[in-house]
Amino acid sequence: MTAVSVVTINKGRRAHLLRLLEGLSRGSGPAECIVVEMGGDAAPLPGTGFALRRIDLQTEGLPLAAARNAGRAAASGDMLVFLDVDCIPSADLVAGFSEAATKKDGLVCCEVRYLPAGAVANGWTAEHLDQLGRPHPVRRFPKRGVVPAEKPGLFWSLAFAVRSATFDRLGGFDDGFDGYGAEDTDFAFRAKANGVPVLFAGGPRAWHQHHPSCDPPLQHFSDIIRSARRFQARHGIWPMEGWLEAFAERGLIAWDRQDILSILRSPTSDEIAAARLPPERAF
Repeated sequence: MTAVSVVTINKGRRAHLLRLLEGLSRGSGPAECIVVEMGGDAAPLPGTGFALRRIDLQTEGLPLAAARNAGRAAASGDMLVFLDVDCIPSADLVAGFSEAATKKDGLVCCEVRYLPAGAVANGWTAEHLDQLGRPHPVRRFPKRGVVPAEKPGLFWSLAFAVRSATFDRLGGFDDGFDGYGAEDTDFAFRAKANGVPVLFAGGPRAWHQHHPSCDPPLQHFSDIIRSARRFQARHGIWPMEGWLEAFAERGLIAWDRQDILSILRSPTSDEIAAARLPPERAF
């Protein structure tokens, strides 16, 4: 049987992490779960029916690429399932992902339904979360089976599976993306260039737990600009266009959609506060 290693990365979201582990425990769990801590959380983790290991990544900021790579380096399974810490997996997620990625070599994504604030409480059920969760408006998943994504830019790293050998062949995520933004799109573009498709699987799913966020994500302004420049230099196109447009509209950057991307100023604390989403907004 295929041994599955789940990798999750965490920075200050212990409550979300405990729900993720609870979700894994409700189904046919993985062989192991690797928790990469980016914020130095040392509080004990709960007992589980699967091996649970913590990796302490001494770091500042949000080096998402490096954290995921550290999780893979610690994993022993021949199948990897990456789950962001704010995702609760369905009971069939591990088994469904393993089956899909065994049959087809690719980056296999599942549907993620976004929850409003206060949606998750003790005794939660999949049916209740399905009722409250909203599907992403751009990504369309089949009811069953596996289909190719329309384009690699639709890949999302918050819930996906990949064979360990394929991940290694692709070189993992690029650590040069040392903050928030575009590291997953770069991974998908490099995968496509190496004949590894992005696939959408029907059946298994995850529910995204609510947390405070901004639209656009002005709190990650510097990271996004740095990541966008690195991506454009490699692939010749700009990622995160919607966010860059929003930055330009606010007079934060000069951007001509070709070669020019210059920072004019950083967002103020008042601008960041004004961009925060209300708790009833799922995304």
